[in-house]
Amino acid sequence: MSLITEQPIWNFEQENPDPRNDETSYNLRAYFDRMDDAKLLQYQPEWSDEQVVEWCGDFTDDGGLLIACSEREVDVHEFRRVLHQCIEYRNRVRPALLGG
Repeated sequence: MSLITEQPIWNFEQENPDPRNDETSYNLRAYFDRMDDAKLLQYQPEWSDEQVVEWCGDFTDDGGLLIACSEREVDVHEFRRVLHQCIEYRNRVRPALLGG
């Protein structure tokens, strides 16, 4: 059995590194790198926190994002803030990466 993981075309994880970022910050950015572009494009900024949690599908009942190897919990507010940064990143690099 082979466990080859396909690397995403995105590299938001390494975009504008901030020395204040911790391991969880990078894991969250990597989480968005692996999110399908079609799903990301579904996001609507006017959604309530509850709608974001439902759309994401990876939040626990306690309200934290289920993300591997994290030092701390990511709540919906941090998730949204970084999601908006990711959307800006993808909007900027999408034409070069996808040729469109």
